[in-house]
Amino acid sequence: MTAMFRTASRLILVLMLVFVLDSCIGKRITKANVDQVTEGMSKKQVESILGQPTSSKTEDPTIIRQTTYVYRQGKDTVTIVFKDDKVQSKDSTISD
Repeated sequence: MTAMFRTASRLILVLMLVFVLDSCIGKRITKANVDQVTEGMSKKQVESILGQPTSSKTEDPTIIRQTTYVYRQGKDTVTIVFKDDKVQSKDSTISD
């Protein structure tokens, strides 16, 4: 009885973990979420909507600092360009 209880407990834990990870990671890159990102938002605001980017690149010239966030999910890509840590532009391949 104890071994069966442990096995059932582990299965429930694994299923809960999969559900949490899927809801946190897998569904953040949607058209609705991308549409919430607007010019002038900070990196933290964007990350609160879309999560951490798949990749990022920062160019730090003397006058203007530019960072590019790239989010990839399947065949879809979202690119957000920050200048002085504020959204300057965004581009998305996500369709309606």
